[in-house]
Amino acid sequence: MEGAGYRVVFEKGGVYLHTSAKKHQDPDSLIAGVIRVVEKDNDVLLHWAPIEEAGDSSQIFFSKKDTSGGDSCTSEEEPTFDPGYEPDWAVISTVQPRPRHSEPTRGAEPSSPRGSWAFSVSLGELRSIRRSKPGLSWAYLVLVTQAGGSLPALHFHRGGTRALLRVLSRYLLLASSPQDSRLYLVFPHDSSALSSSFHHLQLFDQDSSNVVSRFLQDPYSTTFSSFSRVTNFFRGALQPHLEGASPDLPPAPDDEPEPGFEVISCVELGPRPAVERAPPVTEEEWTGHVGPEGRLQRVPELKARIFSGGLSPSLRREAWKFLLGYLSWEGSTEEHKAHVRKKTDEYFRMKLQWKSVSPEQERRNSLLHGYRSLIERDVSRTDRTNKFYEGPENPGLGLLNDILLTYCMYHFDLGYVQGMSDLLSPILYVIQNEVDAFWCFCGFMERVHGNFEESQETMKRQLGQLLLLLRVLDPPLCDFLDSQDSGSLCFCFRWLLIWFKREFPFPDVLRLWEVLWTGLPGPNLHLLVACAILDMERDTLMLSGFGSNEILKHINELTMKLSVEDVLTRAEALYRQLTACRELPHNVQEVLGLAPPAEPQSPSPPASPLPLSPTRAPPAPLPSADTATATQPDSSLEILPEEDDDEEGVDS
Repeated sequence: MEGAGYRVVFEKGGVYLHTSAKKHQDPDSLIAGVIRVVEKDNDVLLHWAPIEEAGDSSQIFFSKKDTSGGDSCTSEEEPTFDPGYEPDWAVISTVQPRPRHSEPTRGAEPSSPRGSWAFSVSLGELRSIRRSKPGLSWAYLVLVTQAGGSLPALHFHRGGTRALLRVLSRYLLLASSPQDSRLYLVFPHDSSALSSSFHHLQLFDQDSSNVVSRFLQDPYSTTFSSFSRVTNFFRGALQPHLEGASPDLPPAPDDEPEPGFEVISCVELGPRPAVERAPPVTEEEWTGHVGPEGRLQRVPELKARIFSGGLSPSLRREAWKFLLGYLSWEGSTEEHKAHVRKKTDEYFRMKLQWKSVSPEQERRNSLLHGYRSLIERDVSRTDRTNKFYEGPENPGLGLLNDILLTYCMYHFDLGYVQGMSDLLSPILYVIQNEVDAFWCFCGFMERVHGNFEESQETMKRQLGQLLLLLRVLDPPLCDFLDSQDSGSLCFCFRWLLIWFKREFPFPDVLRLWEVLWTGLPGPNLHLLVACAILDMERDTLMLSGFGSNEILKHINELTMKLSVEDVLTRAEALYRQLTACRELPHNVQEVLGLAPPAEPQSPSPPASPLPLSPTRAPPAPLPSADTATATQPDSSLEILPEEDDDEEGVDS
């Protein structure tokens, strides 16, 4: 069914509201209605109305359960029965009709008490869905909004919960809670899911030790307000085959090992070599690499020096333009000037695209309006303790805002995702020029844009690579983390997402990034940095008897307490220890950039994956900066299929 500006994509009758919790319900307490999923004006709505209503539903005011005891649906004379949902989900005390402001729809009685129960809610306002207990006469669903209130329980007297959930899965990610098989957490199928996951990775507060009990009380806000949110998101959303998955949902495919991530065992590493960091590259040393016409000479040697010691602060403004690909290492001074003129024109053409949008146009461009709102909010809280960004009306904040909005014009498909402001801030601080900072930021995003894509395949692959390296370097630590339900290493999510931006003091981040940008000693040094941090903390983790919550809390509390020089020294030592192993498995060599990716595997792998045969390789020197980045294929996990093939009938 379609109409002006809307399209009904799902409709199911025989969906009742039970407005009384009494054991013997009278007919007036059962309100028969129709549930619909409607696409309307770039939004998707879930709409329920009594069968006598034919058009749009009235709106519903959602509020948390009234704890004052003033509105009860039970009586002392007549015992109540368990309707299958907890008191917090009871219908009367959580939903109030909102007065209508529009004309009554055709076929509805304006004064009908049944019509007052009609509601319509955007799918983006949902935060969780709870299913009924098995064995009831009919199945029901309770939908909870982000505001904390619950919609009336929808009782499907003629079945259909499975069909509705599958339709909702076209627009939402429904992740089964590991702690409660009847509860589905709701995440949008767009970049805001990743944005939300990043935004809520906040520091633990003093009461954060009891994460599990808080999760049971309020799964959504707890999961999204602490570091364990990431673990639960990956465990629930990306691994829907966990025990306790709902029988109403189709089973996930059997577990198959991802290509390139076979279990590694019995790899004997030699002793870890000693590594010493060098002093930073000075202006005089940089000048010594400048040849005729301003062309840089002996570039591999210069990159190796930056890797081993970083840059003097006074050099960064110039050197970062080369490290981030804005200026060519081989170009002359005149070629660089011409390139900058060209890129300056290109930048302001893109900036003019959003600058020239009138308020009236923006009201009809929800995507641009959303980006602008999100950027303004993020910029207002990015590095505000840094003198370059502190204080009201700071010009640095205006530049951050303009560069990020222009990036949305530059990369339409990706747009803006929370976390990007963290990556731009140090670049603008060092470059202190709007145009140059923009193109340097684009160079950085070329390396890490996959971190912000909605599929999160890049993040999953990196976590798998990190686990692979750690399994070779320290099997006992991996076994310990596995025993504490922390073996997924998802507490490292933020580290990899924004390259440790929030883990080190601001000056240390500058040093860390310029070392990582050299591409030495391989394409994934940031993974070895993560391994180095875990290696530094292994004794604390393993000897303190930490459980999963304590592990998450301890890792998060390392923020601003790490020494970047110590971490980089250890990361390089780990690299040399790995590359000195003559029987390093091929998939580990791929991660380190020592071998090309393996050929794609057959689509029909053996039932029992065989251990990977080690590939003999001589001890490898530091690879050149031109070493290609190894990429790993990764299988995509589907939470719910879009096909709706269930048959009508009472749900089990």
